[in-house]
Amino acid sequence: MVERPVVDITVVIIVCNDVTRLPVAARSALCQTLRSVELVIVDDCSQDGSYDVALDISSRYPGRVRVFRLSENSGSGGEPRNVGIAKAAGQYVMFLDSDDVLEPNACRNLLEAALHTGADMVSGLCVRIVVDSRRGETDKWCEWLYRRTRVLESVTELPDLFAFDTLSTNKIYRLDFLTGNNLRFPKGLLYEDLLFTAEAYLAARRITLIPNEIYHWRVYQHAKDKSVTNRRHEMKNFTDRIEIHRRIDKILRSRGHDELRLAKDIKFLKHDLVLHLRDIPFRSTEFRREFSETARSYLKEINESAYEAVQPIQAICAYLLVKDDWPNLLRSVDTLINRHKLSSPLSEQDGSVYWCADHLDDPLGRKILDVTELGYHVKDIDDLSLRNELLSYSQSSSCAHLAGRIINPLRTITPRAKLSGEIQFRARRISLQTFSFPLTRLRHDGDGIQWEATVNLAKRLRPLGAVDAIWDVRLTLSVDGKKTTTRITAGDVPLSTATRLRARPRLTRLVSDTWEPLVSSRGHLAFQLTSRGIISRSSRKAASWAFKGPSGAVARTGVRKAKHLRRRALSQNARVRAYHELFCKLPVRKGMVVFESHLGKQYSDSPRAIYEELCRQGVKFTPVWSYAKHPGDFPKEAQLVKRWSWQYLRALAQAEYWIDNQGYPGALQKRPGTTYIQTWHGSALKKMGFDSPEWRLKSQVQQEECQKGLDRFDHFLVRSPHDIRTLVAAFRIPESKIIRSGYPRNDVLVAARKAELGGRSLTLGKLARELGIPEGRHVLLYAPTFRSGPRGEVRPFEPPFSFTDFTERFGDRYVLLVRAHYLNTVVIPPAARASIIDVTHVHDAAQLYLLTDALITDYSSAMFDYALLDRPMVFFAYDLDEYTKDIRGTYFDLSRHAPGPVIREEQDLFEILNDLDKVKEEWASSRREFAQEFGEYDCGDAAKQVVEMFFRPGGSA
Repeated sequence: MVERPVVDITVVIIVCNDVTRLPVAARSALCQTLRSVELVIVDDCSQDGSYDVALDISSRYPGRVRVFRLSENSGSGGEPRNVGIAKAAGQYVMFLDSDDVLEPNACRNLLEAALHTGADMVSGLCVRIVVDSRRGETDKWCEWLYRRTRVLESVTELPDLFAFDTLSTNKIYRLDFLTGNNLRFPKGLLYEDLLFTAEAYLAARRITLIPNEIYHWRVYQHAKDKSVTNRRHEMKNFTDRIEIHRRIDKILRSRGHDELRLAKDIKFLKHDLVLHLRDIPFRSTEFRREFSETARSYLKEINESAYEAVQPIQAICAYLLVKDDWPNLLRSVDTLINRHKLSSPLSEQDGSVYWCADHLDDPLGRKILDVTELGYHVKDIDDLSLRNELLSYSQSSSCAHLAGRIINPLRTITPRAKLSGEIQFRARRISLQTFSFPLTRLRHDGDGIQWEATVNLAKRLRPLGAVDAIWDVRLTLSVDGKKTTTRITAGDVPLSTATRLRARPRLTRLVSDTWEPLVSSRGHLAFQLTSRGIISRSSRKAASWAFKGPSGAVARTGVRKAKHLRRRALSQNARVRAYHELFCKLPVRKGMVVFESHLGKQYSDSPRAIYEELCRQGVKFTPVWSYAKHPGDFPKEAQLVKRWSWQYLRALAQAEYWIDNQGYPGALQKRPGTTYIQTWHGSALKKMGFDSPEWRLKSQVQQEECQKGLDRFDHFLVRSPHDIRTLVAAFRIPESKIIRSGYPRNDVLVAARKAELGGRSLTLGKLARELGIPEGRHVLLYAPTFRSGPRGEVRPFEPPFSFTDFTERFGDRYVLLVRAHYLNTVVIPPAARASIIDVTHVHDAAQLYLLTDALITDYSSAMFDYALLDRPMVFFAYDLDEYTKDIRGTYFDLSRHAPGPVIREEQDLFEILNDLDKVKEEWASSRREFAQEFGEYDCGDAAKQVVEMFFRPGGSA
């Protein structure tokens, strides 16, 4: 008899009809760097030889592998795991599915953490790997929970752990912890992990999380036989999930864990329900009916607060499901699947925009269906992706006849609009060619645009026939010259037809001879080349065998290489190489100046002021302006180049001057013959560059790369000694590069202040008329900066005070201009349109400053510029503690140095706005001192100084 060694961890593998993958899973457990691991394999009455394979593994590893078999199939993974727990000999237990693998150091890392912290359970990072994806897709499951090691005395310290990481397999459990608390998996129910893990979390006296990769969850998206939990076409899949959730809810209610219950409800709406809703458009009416009955009874128990914590479309779908409103629900699921698509016509009522016109008499419905903040009502038609529903489909031997309807949100497309459109066919994998077909009919019908088309596929659509088997269908609609491209949602329109639709591939009709319509995984209409003729089917079968053989392997490799080379040729790395190895060999062009503002997003700021001063003085130069998206607002007299385009790279390589306010791409070196004038984009409150912890924490190599980008600056414009103490020091700019000229963008502000002091007034009628500002009202500007999230991401803009309340209180006195940071967008609710105007699109902030009577800001550098006008400023710093005390820090205390009242509450803001004259008077001396301190060099001639220094004969540069 073989003596079994001491066992630290028992890895329980459950298997059911998985004979090919079981050895791989077993090997990953047996080859752990921790040697004191035993393997218990529990076969759930397999019929494919898995049990024999398990016995063979056991015979090859005597004493380390034991095998057990259930007498009949249990129907889920719960009972086999229970057997594994009962048979375990290790101090700790871990679970592994037969189609997954463990990371080689998984057991060692988990055990060390368990022994060090004394935890009942230790959990690590699970990596979800899509094995059969073409790009090797991976996803780190709940990564935000595993960024660092954590030790929890109770799961209530981290509700997200309880709600989101419900896997049982990326963890180890102390065996006596499981047996002492009688923790077992439910029998015969799918999603057994959810209940088991919930009970384990609640029972554990200590839980440790480690940032190490532990478990590789291997997913096969294109497998013929889906895993049990991925068979969402089976109603049991959903009913079992709901039953598991009910059991968890019962436990949470009995123990008074309301916070955990809310976190679990949020996760249910964000994840569990979404998984099933995404499949609903492809299910039968009977399936939908049963699904609805099951879901509605459970959703009525959901905490209403959970709806506020999920994405709007997730909440909308759940609510419409409760209401059993299938017409609106199916449209909404289209947006759930295709998140950029607007699938509902919307409804505007009482100054707000709603997803649909139904259910608004229900207070909860009115709240959930309010989508004003999503800003659909302020977007142009070319910025919207609209639902385009197929209404009918038929075909003859050569033509497909289609009719559909594009939604018209808020009837934005008027009956007088000039409409045109076409159907486009494009190959899904290799778009070597696109075929277009005109619409035969297009008409306005209120909430929609109806269209019809007859597409002669046999005659005009000529695929190659080998690599372009699937063709996606799009419809491009032109509305008064603005275009939007839509995908065609197949819906419930039957596509099967007895009539064969002939195909004429360019290579050979011996392989493919027929077009067949199909529905994509996202519910859109597509067409596929197939073989229906006798000769074609035989040829296709032969070709398939050939394609799998040696010659086929060569062909596949060739195609992959060609696609790879194509991607590389268009990649950013290829463009960087072309810039250095090709364009930088070209001669520098005297007089060529490349201007860029805010990474090409605007025609604005000091680069604009310098450009316009050059034009005013009649200097001969070749101007080039960089734009990021659209060149519409940029000067037509200049050469306009899109950022990162080949023209852009060539212009930078040949330019005599670079002038920008932020930074050209860091990967591009500046040539010795080019002069880089960095104007920067504002004085600093928050710490910058190497003064900020995030830069100091970078590796030595990363810091050197940052410094290399900063060293490209030949000249750096500053407006005060404060800039020298902060920006210059933070960017490590030598004294020889500093130009104490002030900011060219502020010249107009200095001139305006001088004019006011001289009794002269400025004429700003054109801008006021363009913005639609009524005469006789005072104008306020609200210009906040952006906020960063916990991961460094830019948070969406959220107004800290009610625009609607502002309108009700001050609509007859003020017009409020709102200018969000260029990284944000702002949405004005319809109820506030009369008094609040979004001016984020106005590139030149200085012109807005001149137009306004007072500024409302927070921590934006707008304060430093606006101070030059000596007009009232109000600092609405509602999150002052969070902003100033975060890891980055500030250069000075705003609450002590601000040249205006610093407030945190909406009511205080409104009270101050009631008497701005008082603010103007009481803070006058503070404003002048602030302007002198932070704008000492702003004398009104900064642009002239730059032009004289660099572009005039005898200039000091």
